[in-house]
This record gives sequence, C-alpha cells and structure tokens, in this order.
Amino acid sequence: MAQPTKIDYQKDGHFTRPASTFRDFISKEPNSQFPAEKGRYALYISPGCPWAHRTMIVRALKRLEDVIDLYILSASDNGWVFDGQNGSLPEDPVYGVTYLRELYLKVNPDFDGRITVPVLWDKKTGTIVNNESSEIIRMLYAEFDAFVPEQHREATKEKLGGGLYPAPLRKEIDELNDWVYNTVNNGVYKCGFAGKQESYDENVYPLFASLDRLEAILAGHGKPFLFGDHLTEADVRLYTTIARFDVAYHTVFQCNLKSIRHDYPRLHLWFRRLYWDEHSEPTGGAFYRTTAPWIKIYKQGYAQARVKVTKSQVPVIVPAGPAVLVEPLADDERL
Repeated sequence: MAQPTKIDYQKDGHFTRPASTFRDFISKEPNSQFPAEKGRYALYISPGCPWAHRTMIVRALKRLEDVIDLYILSASDNGWVFDGQNGSLPEDPVYGVTYLRELYLKVNPDFDGRITVPVLWDKKTGTIVNNESSEIIRMLYAEFDAFVPEQHREATKEKLGGGLYPAPLRKEIDELNDWVYNTVNNGVYKCGFAGKQESYDENVYPLFASLDRLEAILAGHGKPFLFGDHLTEADVRLYTTIARFDVAYHTVFQCNLKSIRHDYPRLHLWFRRLYWDEHSEPTGGAFYRTTAPWIKIYKQGYAQARVKVTKSQVPVIVPAGPAVLVEPLADDERL
C-alpha cells in the first residue's frame, strides 16, 4: 500500500484546509449516473470527525439506516483504519481492506490527495461518489425520500412549515452556513492548528464574535432552532462543532475566551435539547445516538491531531475535563 500523502496544512503559520476531491451526486432521477437505490450506497465515516458526524445525523434523521450502509473507521497515525476500536469494524465489509486509503487507491491508483471521511461509496460500480459532507447531507435528505416513511419526507415536512432546506429559507440558510463554516466550523481549526501567535489571534476573536451572533439569533426570536420552530440543516451543521466545543476545542484547541455552558445560555440550551433527544419521535434520537457513544473520545482525537498537524515536539497530553461531558436538561427546558 502506498504511504500516506504528506499534506501541507500550514502556510506561514495559518491552517489551510484542502478542498474535497470527489464531487459527483446521487439523484432520484432513475437515468442519472448515480440513481438513488436502496442498498447500493455506503457511508464510510469516523464518529470523532465533525464533518462525518453531519452525515451520521442526517442518515438517522431521515430513517435511512436500512437504505444506506454505515461503515465506521478509527483514526490512526497511518490514516483512517478498520481496527475494531471504538465501534470501528475489524475490516472493510465490502473489500476486506484495512485502510480507507486503499479504497481511494482502488478508485484511482495514482491518487495522492487528502484521504478524508465521510466517503459516500457506490458498491455497484465500486467508486467514490462524493467526499464533501455538505453535499452528502443534501443528497441524503433530498434524494432518498421514496425509501422513508411519508411523515419523514421533505415534501411532507415543508407542507407543515418545516424541512431541512425549505425553499423559502434557502438563501438565509446558505448565508448563515457560509459565515458559520468560515468562523466557527473551520474557525476552531484555524485556532487549534495555528502555527504562529498572529494566526491564532487573527481567528480566535472572529470565532467568538460568531458565537455571540448565534446566541443573539436564538435570543432574538426565542424559538428552539436557528430558523425558528423547525430544525434545518443549519442546526445540523452547527451542532457537530458545538458538541465538541467544551470537551475539546475549549481546551485542546485553546478556544477558551468563553465556554458554551457558562457564557452562552441560549446556545447551551439549544445544544442540550438536541443532544438529549434520545426519546424524541421527530428526530428519532439522531443527535444523541450519533454523539453519546463517542463524545468521551473527542479530546483524545483532537490532542493527537494537534500534535500531528502543528508538528509539535511536545507529546500528546489529553485534558482531564470537563467533569460533566454534557449537562442534563431540566424538565422545564424540554421541548
């Protein structure tokens, strides 16, 4: 097997995230290159990765567990691996390989780019459809509705004023996603993987300015979700960052001007309502089931990643706290 590619994440002390490589689409149109079919596709993910976590949540929200397979890998110094740890499979169930890199090389033997999760894989043609999480989640909730109960279809939800990406809100959702991605989702990495003090300073203040802005949005309308009474993809995309904030980014990535639990009461309540959704019929426990089994290992993964990306000579040290990973909901805080 080829050796892992050395990706240059550091440019003059700034963390730079390389773009995703595979950008094809599954469509509900039967004559498309990748038509939506039950049992044809698989998601390769690692639960510690927030980008992969998005796809886990949407797959569960849409009740696609028996439509799209889920194959869990672990993170290792040699890349994403099937090792039987933390819910990972002992080997790839389709081809029997050990590393995700081997599947990338199966698609393109000369591939020398970045090996990332999530991967949306087509088992029928043996190729990668897409490895960009923001596009994968839209395929999952828009193209597979024929295979889910009617009450969970997007058309049904939109008639009731909901839907993950309803037409009247698309412009506003895209605008919020854009600044949240740049300053929050990726902003924490720009802080944690900064190679110079100037780069850290340049990104830590916009990160917390955006958290202040999100707090104000929730306080302003007094509704449960970012766009009011109904969950949208904007909530999903933000959730995976907030779920990791106090347990990993605040400590390991030095995003410590404030914490979610102590300084953002509306955002903290928003997060806990999603996290503690284990008995919620509308979500099917999608947030809890895709977070709770792995939240305790988030800080370990980020501590290892920070040493690797910043080329630190200091060994991996995992912070002890917080003592309570996610604070409970009071009865009067439940939806």
